[in-house]
Amino acid sequence: MIKLALSDEILLSVEHPERYIGREINSVIKNKNEVDIRFAMCFPDVYEIGMSHLGIQILYEMFNKRSDTWCERVYSPWIDLDRIMRERHIPLYALESQEPVKNFDFLGITLQYEMCYTNVLQVLDLSDIPLLAKDRDPDAILGEGDPIVIGGGPCAYNPEPVAAFFDMFYIGEGETEYDELLYLYSSMKKKRVTRLEFLEQAAHIRGMYVPTFYEAEYNEDRTLKSFQAVNKNAPDKILKAVCTDMDSAPYPVDRVIPFIKVTQDRSVLEIQRGCIRGCRFCQAGMIYRPVREKSLDTLKKHAQAMIESTGDDEISLSSLSTSDYTKIAELVKWLVETYKEKFINISLPSLRIDHVFLEMMETIQDSKKGSLTFAPEAGSQRMRNVINKGITTENIMEGSAICFKAGYSKVKLYFMLGLPGETDEDVLAVASLANDVAMNYFDTVPKEERKGVRVMVTSSASFFVPKPFTPFQWVPMDRPEEFVRKAHMVNEAMESAINHKSLKFQYHESGISELEGVFARGDRKVAGVILKAYEKGCMYDAWTESFDRAKWDEAFMESGIDIAFYTRRERAHEELFPWDFIDIGVRKDFLWQELEASREERVTPNCREHCSGCGAARFGAGVCYN
Repeated sequence: MIKLALSDEILLSVEHPERYIGREINSVIKNKNEVDIRFAMCFPDVYEIGMSHLGIQILYEMFNKRSDTWCERVYSPWIDLDRIMRERHIPLYALESQEPVKNFDFLGITLQYEMCYTNVLQVLDLSDIPLLAKDRDPDAILGEGDPIVIGGGPCAYNPEPVAAFFDMFYIGEGETEYDELLYLYSSMKKKRVTRLEFLEQAAHIRGMYVPTFYEAEYNEDRTLKSFQAVNKNAPDKILKAVCTDMDSAPYPVDRVIPFIKVTQDRSVLEIQRGCIRGCRFCQAGMIYRPVREKSLDTLKKHAQAMIESTGDDEISLSSLSTSDYTKIAELVKWLVETYKEKFINISLPSLRIDHVFLEMMETIQDSKKGSLTFAPEAGSQRMRNVINKGITTENIMEGSAICFKAGYSKVKLYFMLGLPGETDEDVLAVASLANDVAMNYFDTVPKEERKGVRVMVTSSASFFVPKPFTPFQWVPMDRPEEFVRKAHMVNEAMESAINHKSLKFQYHESGISELEGVFARGDRKVAGVILKAYEKGCMYDAWTESFDRAKWDEAFMESGIDIAFYTRRERAHEELFPWDFIDIGVRKDFLWQELEASREERVTPNCREHCSGCGAARFGAGVCYN
């Protein structure tokens, strides 16, 4: 029996002690003396969020299939336990073995969103690992010094704001190159080589970026002048790792079952990776090109195995655009027919309203009803053309009518405010569209069929943040007060709408969005701000109840960093970006062409309609070759 790292007294004094005890169904326990590599896989947020992350589940499955590796999970302790661990000098530990993270070979940290950066420092601090990579002994023998701290995930596509805290980054999809990295580590550990020697050899593996092997030089106007490798082992460009065969890729069909309800408490079926649409604000749509599908047979096998091993009562289809999967109607029909008698719900997020969607709705109309989510992103057709969304108001009305006829009465709509070129008329169109969708319910469903049910249209607005590797990476973002003004406009318009009782509006914290904007397009100088903010007590910054903007403002002022330089500055066409050393396959000149198309309100055809020559065909996979 593995001894718990925390006493009963401590566990009974904190919220949700189940977060910290491990021992869940399907968790992997190995003999630490029979493996060469111990890998602590960390999601730097609370357990309920981290347990829902598919990427970590995939790597957990993949690593633990190796006989020489034991992968364990680590999450950020919530604020109550964080305080106790510091007071009593209890080191951060991994759930499976309940042993200190500092004893591991690797600490892998997933960077899913920018506002987790202070939690990265929390994890390092509680693990007693030096916060700065330069303070970790480069001459230490592998396995005898600090763990190798490696970052990955979508935010690793601009790792520079947190580069100072990591030994290395994995750029790309984890299924392809991690085996080579772990084999390299195992062999070099047996040879008792140093940390530096390992990093130099690891830099030769595709997708691996070692920040200490590069130097940045700046112009007088604070823009980047050059970014160059200063170690002969480091490549000038880092080419992302891409999984080209999704059917043979590892997949977690027997995921760990949590003791408490988590954010995604269901089986998740990833049906494809990437997106054909090319929305101009969407980073994921660019960095995950080309689109690669899983076969119908593979998906059926995964679904059956997941339900058998987990006992879940819901399957959620995972994709950037679910209805763009070429066999979606066939898949949904099979899922409904197979699991109808077992009362298993089929969740369809990321839906696109088109003829495929309409066909699919006929299939699921007798299934368990929840809510349906659509993302118009903008209220007006003009703005949807600007962002290349490619759907019309008519599509939305027709699609929502089909939903209502099928028995759905709850619809969620996602919008963004502050998009490039947006006017107040475009802002008010958000409220108008939501009201029209609600009205569509009353026009579609006869009163005698409503059975006392009131339609509810919930609209959520996030504030536009320009991201690297998108056509909008050159544009400025709104000030926080402008974001709030626009949100209030929408809210007031909804409150005065005819169907106001059927409308609900919510929006994000504008101050958090502004900081996200700094970190999204930041450079190495931003690391100093993050460190100062952490030292002032900033953690869980994505959580409104924990976010302290005053401390962040102090950190920026003391670091001499101007927020506006990163958020409200129009970039020149030829400017060198901090992330330009990363090669995602999509060419920078293609992104610029898309920016110019947005200014002309031109819609670019999707990848299946017409190849626009973005550059992703070089990977030799997916939609580019189908």
